[in-house]
Amino acid sequence: MAAPRLPPARLSGVMLPAPIQDLEALRALTALFKEQRNRETAPRSIFQRVLGILKKSSHDIELACREPSQAESLGSSLQLVTECFRCLRNACIECTLNQDSIRNLDTIAVAVDLILLFRELQTEQESLLTAFRCGLQFLGNVASRNEESQSAVWARAFPELFFTCLNHHDKKIVAYCSMIMFTTLNMERMRELQENLNVAIGVIEAHQVQPESEWPFLVVTDHFLKDPELVKAMFAKLSNQERVTFLDLMIAKILSDDSLTTDDVPVFLSHAELMAGSFVDNCRSVLKITSEHQTEDEGYPGLLERVIDLLRLVHVAGNDTTSPFAAAGCIKAECDVSSVADGFKSHLLRLIGNLCYKNKENQDKSHHACMVEPGLDSTTPACQSPHLHACLDIPATCPCERPGRRAADPGQLWHRRQQPLSDPVGGVCHPKPHGGQQPKPESDRRDGAAGPGQRVRPHQAGLRGGKAG
Repeated sequence: MAAPRLPPARLSGVMLPAPIQDLEALRALTALFKEQRNRETAPRSIFQRVLGILKKSSHDIELACREPSQAESLGSSLQLVTECFRCLRNACIECTLNQDSIRNLDTIAVAVDLILLFRELQTEQESLLTAFRCGLQFLGNVASRNEESQSAVWARAFPELFFTCLNHHDKKIVAYCSMIMFTTLNMERMRELQENLNVAIGVIEAHQVQPESEWPFLVVTDHFLKDPELVKAMFAKLSNQERVTFLDLMIAKILSDDSLTTDDVPVFLSHAELMAGSFVDNCRSVLKITSEHQTEDEGYPGLLERVIDLLRLVHVAGNDTTSPFAAAGCIKAECDVSSVADGFKSHLLRLIGNLCYKNKENQDKSHHACMVEPGLDSTTPACQSPHLHACLDIPATCPCERPGRRAADPGQLWHRRQQPLSDPVGGVCHPKPHGGQQPKPESDRRDGAAGPGQRVRPHQAGLRGGKAG
């Protein structure tokens, strides 16, 4: 049904078709809104007309959801929806006036409801994915640098739209959804995430699936990590592999070019306490693979004591020929560590070394542990390694700090350098965190993105005018 005929509208001296009722007219508007001067002079009636087309198309799609057999005939409706979203997306670029006009027409609610309808369609048409992507782009742009629009998008989209899109098979949909979350999140809304942890965990899962995408990465590093309570709640619910990913993102933030602010320091100290507590509580669980019969945890007062104790237990487990730790052998600094057991030991040694660096109390504890523990003898291959003895005799590595103590053999002390260890022994390491070296996404200009190599911050968030979704 044709839209009611209205007087022609002028946009910066350009006569527009009236009424706007077909695809070509919408495409003309989309192109016009690429220019800033056209965006700034757009009358409110333009957005009312676009919204009318969007509502009619939404009705057609809703009917198709009720009758799945009609889904394949939605091509023209999906094209109109796509072009409506592109038009509105472009109109919002760096134009608060248009953002406000579009929001006040309740277009955000219509867009979110329509996007949620897309998941109900039983079709894999590319036109559906394109409409889906463009709808998310519009929501990102209407919220960019506009607090009232951010509130409107969050109120309508959370949590259902975020959960739906973060679990979508299309990578662009996941990325654009993450962009919206990045743009709309603040400390108050992160409290809401604590009550909907599946959404927050969905961001971690999205980063695991596509680590090259910058938006999930930024959501975690620039938002989640600022809230110790959210981090604590998430960490308790994450799987072991998800925890490793979360830790990598923490490390990436710490090592990034953006140094921690004064406000960040106590927050990250809280994160460190959480990680240390988790290690103390759970580190011995790795030994469950060595025996079917386990004793109850005795409990240890501190992190260093627990690490040294765990190293002892791994060593003892290595004497059992049926244990995977028996294959650990000798850890050599000049050789690659090929087994999981060797890698685990090397990381324990590195942790002990870092805990004892310039810390007299911890140096005394580690030296005492080495002197009183007969189990760490030198008759087994694992303890013939100079690295094990070097790490358990940490005070010897700092003779200038401990006068009167014997000097260590330089040939046996792989960790003598006067700085904390930052690289694992024997070449075992996690994949490099993304941090400042985070791979940049491919150019998304045809999707309306900011362009290659540009790290978009909250005040810059939003997508430039493009055509394809």
